Amino acid sequence: MKAIHIHANGGPEVLEWTDVDLPAPRPTEVRVRHTAIGLNFSDINVRSGGFYVTGALTFPITLGNEAAGVIESVGADVTDWRVGERVAYAGTGGLFFENTGAYVQQRNLPADCLVRLPNDISDRQVAAMLLKGLTASVIVHRCYRPSPGDAVLIHAAASGVGSLLAQWCHALGATVIGTVGSAAKAEFARARGCDHTILYRQDDFVAETRRLAPDGVAAVFDGVGKDTFVRSFDVVRPFGALVNYGNASGPVPAFPLVLLAQKGCLVLHRPGFGWHANTSSTRQSACDELFELVRRGQMKVEIFAAFPLQDAAEAHRAVEAGRTTGSVVLIP
Repeated sequence: MKAIHIHANGGPEVLEWTDVDLPAPRPTEVRVRHTAIGLNFSDINVRSGGFYVTGALTFPITLGNEAAGVIESVGADVTDWRVGERVAYAGTGGLFFENTGAYVQQRNLPADCLVRLPNDISDRQVAAMLLKGLTASVIVHRCYRPSPGDAVLIHAAASGVGSLLAQWCHALGATVIGTVGSAAKAEFARARGCDHTILYRQDDFVAETRRLAPDGVAAVFDGVGKDTFVRSFDVVRPFGALVNYGNASGPVPAFPLVLLAQKGCLVLHRPGFGWHANTSSTRQSACDELFELVRRGQMKVEIFAAFPLQDAAEAHRAVEAGRTTGSVVLIP
């Protein structure tokens, strides 16, 4: 079968379309033929290598943490899954740079990492939303759940996770302020839950947020990292929450812990979705909630583009250049 491998860290050019052998599933594994694969910024972090301590990764590496597909065969000890079932997964255990391998046509997976898909949610929708939606879920359920009337600031509100968070917070009754990189992204974000947008490249987001929420926002949800997080301390109301869930611009720089007290006794979170849905039942329950939000029209899953898997390098270039809104999927 075909797969995308990298043999060294680098730019999109290190993504190689190659032949690989796939052994029979082990007794507790299921073989899934992928129909749609999610592209996440964590894939770019793994590929580029700047996010990790040297030596943390062993090459060659197959990128990717999530996909949807159809069961092709099951291991001898698997009793809960059947050939032909539609399934998906987001992570297979470990941290997001461990046990990757979704950029392939077929894959053997631990049976207990799978979730069942409803008939009214498409494979492409699932690949576009599962990991991103579970990230939004851990933020809303474990870090800060906005109450009606709360003001929240969401950085990169036109991104995959950002746009899902904006819609979820809007459905909960919050006033949603989103930072975006262009007028087109501002229009996209306003159509997906943002009451106000800030063009962060031309306006100072701290001053603009304080103008819109003079007493400060209840929470900041930040997937950008280095360029935004510490400055966001100045827009949060006393005893408010700061949530960093991603590092699109690089890791958050070190800062003195006492700064949290100096800025208003702020609460700091750095969540990982895997701890939120770390058993088969909790994972299925969390995914079912996402499917229901989509079903009710409270969460629209936006697929900016679907690239053939062999064109993964071009997909990475589009995401890194900021040319995308919502999600990008890869099609084997």
